Amino acid sequence: MEAREDGVRLGTHRFRERRPLGTEAQIHDKDYQEPPAAPLFEVAELFCWSFYRAAIAEFIATFLFLYITLLTAIQVSNSPSKCSSVGALGISWAFGGMIFVLVYCTAGISGGHINPAVTFGLFVGRKLSLTRTLFYMVMQCLGAICGAIVVKGFEGNSVFELHSGGANVVSDGYTQLAGLGAEIIGTFLLVYTVFSATDAKFSACDSRVPILAPLPIGFAVFLVHLATIPITGTGINPARSLAAALIYNEKHEWDEHWIFWAGPLGGAALAAFYHQVVIRAFPFKSN
Repeated sequence: MEAREDGVRLGTHRFRERRPLGTEAQIHDKDYQEPPAAPLFEVAELFCWSFYRAAIAEFIATFLFLYITLLTAIQVSNSPSKCSSVGALGISWAFGGMIFVLVYCTAGISGGHINPAVTFGLFVGRKLSLTRTLFYMVMQCLGAICGAIVVKGFEGNSVFELHSGGANVVSDGYTQLAGLGAEIIGTFLLVYTVFSATDAKFSACDSRVPILAPLPIGFAVFLVHLATIPITGTGINPARSLAAALIYNEKHEWDEHWIFWAGPLGGAALAAFYHQVVIRAFPFKSN
């Protein structure tokens, strides 16, 4: 029988678990302040320069993200052999590495979302107002479109069209349902990592957490690309998928484009629910 002392399980290890079990597992002597939920509408934001500065940061970051990643993907496709290019591994590193760099650069300004799915997930988790959510998503999409335009200008119409502009489609041999599932699970992993890496509680317990946050987020993007490039080319970012599809603008890409919105937004919502309700158990905490 497990030993118990003052309602705290000793467990199978020789060191006590410091937290009570079940619904009593709430620490009342917190050394951090739980941030309040964001209001649904925050009109005052519209009159603050910081609001527009953050949106501009999202625009520029998503522009740079598309510029580097689409160029990498197209150049890999344009290479005469796999040995003469960085291959799928290099594409994965380009996406993950850019997210690491850009989150590090913009986290203190806008939160470093660079992805409408991340923004939507944080909105579902009550971390953002609807006002900021919509403005971020618009600016992210515009930045991505500008990045894709620059890539097309650099590569030329013939190369860009030949390699579908890096647009996301479900690969041959996979069903649309499989593609949707891959996008949902991939985005779930990304947004769950974002919630975990930026959790206020972890930040209070370990001051290194905010500094290290871009690393697991970028690494999550890298791993998802490794797994799902053969299935969908890996979307998990509606702005990235929209920009490539819009600039390439062929019917086949538009026929499946809904997958690259429904999958990421659905996966983001599930990740927000899982972290906030299951992991953090906010609805069950006593006041």
